[in-house]
Amino acid sequence: MSLFIKKLFFITFFNSSLFILLLIGIQNSSNKSKVDFLINETTELPISFLMGSSFIVGSILGSFIDFNLNNE
Repeated sequence: MSLFIKKLFFITFFNSSLFILLLIGIQNSSNKSKVDFLINETTELPISFLMGSSFIVGSILGSFIDFNLNNE
């Protein structure tokens, strides 16, 4: 199995696990807020969901950045 496939599998498994834990954790969240986009805004969502989903999206996008620290 190539390194890319292993990395993709780990990223998918890890972030899916975080998302499931996020959904379980926000069940009793009462603080809600809207997100303003340029055209319209979202429905009221729990703040913990907004912060958690932002973290997960950042984790997914950041995992595709490849830093070559070896100057070879």
